[in-house]
Amino acid sequence: MGGQACVLYGAAEFSRDTDLALLASPHNLKQLSAALHALGASVIAVPPFELQYLERGHAVHFAYDDPEAGRMWLDVMARMRNVDPFPTLWEHRTTLVLEGVGAVEVLSLPDLAAPKKTQRDKDWPMLRRLVEVNYLTHRDQATDPRAGAVSGRISRPICTTKRARMAPSRIPARKGSRDL
Repeated sequence: MGGQACVLYGAAEFSRDTDLALLASPHNLKQLSAALHALGASVIAVPPFELQYLERGHAVHFAYDDPEAGRMWLDVMARMRNVDPFPTLWEHRTTLVLEGVGAVEVLSLPDLAAPKKTQRDKDWPMLRRLVEVNYLTHRDQATDPRAGAVSGRISRPICTTKRARMAPSRIPARKGSRDL
């Protein structure tokens, strides 16, 4: 759901970890625990990997050693700031098909952008890249609400100018509005 999802959308960024959104339930916790055990992953910080902490919105951090990639980090979350509950995220999800891997479920572009709206300097370049990817993906459908799903919330001048040329009737409605 974090940097790796951005890479899958084409907004490449080096990411040192993989973030997972989990529907917090005893069954899912057991399933993920088994997968993490198979990887040899261990919790590297507090809190422990327990349902009560995930339900409170804490992230649980793991590390493991991959024979090809070296040290890997994995963050597991069930609730995130500025983001809808997991069932809604699942409804909005995007399925990407990767060669040699198959289907991978990732957060929708607007849901991926939402937690990046922070005061952290490192998040703003990623938001900019996500806006550009969203614009390039939907530029032929400027009247479709999907085209503005992310770019209407944070804009780059080049995207705004191109959108204005393609759909000039939409500009007065957006004038003076900006979610950020």
